[in-house]
Amino acid sequence: MVEQERITIFDTTLRDGEQAAGAGLNWEEKLEIARQLERLGVDVIEAGFPASSPGNLETVQRIAREVRTPIIAGLARCVPGDIDDAWEAVQVAVKPRIHVFISSSDIHLTHQLRKSPEEVMEQAITSVERAKSYCDDVEFSPMDATRTDWDFIYRLVTEAINAGATTINIPDTVGYAIPDEFGRLIAGVFENVKNISNATISVHCHNDLGLASANSIAAVQNGARQVEVCVNGIGERAGNASLEEVVMAIHTREDLLGFTTGVDTTQIYRASRMVSDYTGFAVQPNKAIVGLNAFRHESGIHQDAMLKAPITFEIMTPQSVGVPGTALVLGRQSGSHALEARLHDLGYDVSKEDLGRVYVAFKDLADKKESVTDRDLETLMGEDRRSTGDDIYTLDHVQALSGSPAVPTATVRLIDPEGEAQTASAIGTGPVDAIYQAITQIVDVPNHLVEYRVEAVTEGLDSIADVTLRIEHEGTNYIGRGADTDIVVASARAYVDSLNRLLASKQRATSVMV
Repeated sequence: MVEQERITIFDTTLRDGEQAAGAGLNWEEKLEIARQLERLGVDVIEAGFPASSPGNLETVQRIAREVRTPIIAGLARCVPGDIDDAWEAVQVAVKPRIHVFISSSDIHLTHQLRKSPEEVMEQAITSVERAKSYCDDVEFSPMDATRTDWDFIYRLVTEAINAGATTINIPDTVGYAIPDEFGRLIAGVFENVKNISNATISVHCHNDLGLASANSIAAVQNGARQVEVCVNGIGERAGNASLEEVVMAIHTREDLLGFTTGVDTTQIYRASRMVSDYTGFAVQPNKAIVGLNAFRHESGIHQDAMLKAPITFEIMTPQSVGVPGTALVLGRQSGSHALEARLHDLGYDVSKEDLGRVYVAFKDLADKKESVTDRDLETLMGEDRRSTGDDIYTLDHVQALSGSPAVPTATVRLIDPEGEAQTASAIGTGPVDAIYQAITQIVDVPNHLVEYRVEAVTEGLDSIADVTLRIEHEGTNYIGRGADTDIVVASARAYVDSLNRLLASKQRATSVMV
């Protein structure tokens, strides 16, 4: 039997994914996502852009120190200071990589860099050489490659490899290519770059035309052996090639493609939920692989066929991507052992101490609902992750009154950083607005609400409400999330969560300056 060739999976959720508008992650969340990516089995984690801020450098450095199995990459422009910062961040990794990039298309050279092709060539060569002086593993990307003259790409790639690049990434930076065209570009690199055997060809595709995953697979079919992806396909503008789509296409169509990856596909669903929870970006129901409807069948014809043989309408099993096959329902009579077993099935490994805390929250939820489903448990675990951090303010009590013709009023009690209870009351245009006005009286930080979204976690009137919001302060967005069977309480939790993130960010910035 011929051994299948392995495709390297390069995950950039923590770098390009975080660049999605409004997707701010704190360092604890980035570290937890990195650990999940390690469990997932990705080969490379692009942990961030160290030169973008001292906080980003510190976060990449911590990931490099604590996540030991994958290659840890830091992104850098072809600028000496960026490359120096990238090396400072990743040098503690077991397997460090510096990833340098520079624009290559006439459009970018004319309107962005204002440099000639030869100036770009020289800057690329000196930057790769500088990175190589620090690190054996150097990746080079000509940004906007798909709108660049192909002959210039071939020359630029040749010189980058001569300078020491071990991976050459061909990015479709603006999602402009179509699969046949992109495949021909990759094939052209192999045909026209004489030293290409000294480097691995990678691709990084954006989804502006909805073709990122298709373009990535076309590239693999034409010789690319590394694919750069994001969990849930998040990223700049319309996002990046989706990790779950690319990996499961390779896994499901082994017969056609003939490749494999090192990804543990059973960890995909958990990674998807974690990234969605932390970024505040809901996964659309019809999203391939990880969407709510991906393994649901409503048509009578489909249901009948599924009962006879699931293969009739499922090309992969839910279990293969980590979606539990059976929705075991827990209730108020369920014990902690049953809860622990179900959490383990869902991919959560909880300590005895954590289990005790989660079980209290579970019993409280079970008293409010007739039954607690897997989706409820996932929401419960998301709430627990958010509540066990270094919260500055804690929601202790909330009460709201509304109706017609009553004036909406609310009373809120928060526990402040000194452990003291602070109470405030306010009126508003509705109960949620009244609560926000009361909380703002206590946490006096100017901001305005830019997004407010409520989703029902499950069906039924007793469903948990999952509230996601974004507030803006001094040009920066901060995400807040909260969940409860009471929408008003969930909204209060989400607002306090966003304010805690805002205050924690300002504290970190102050400590870095000091």
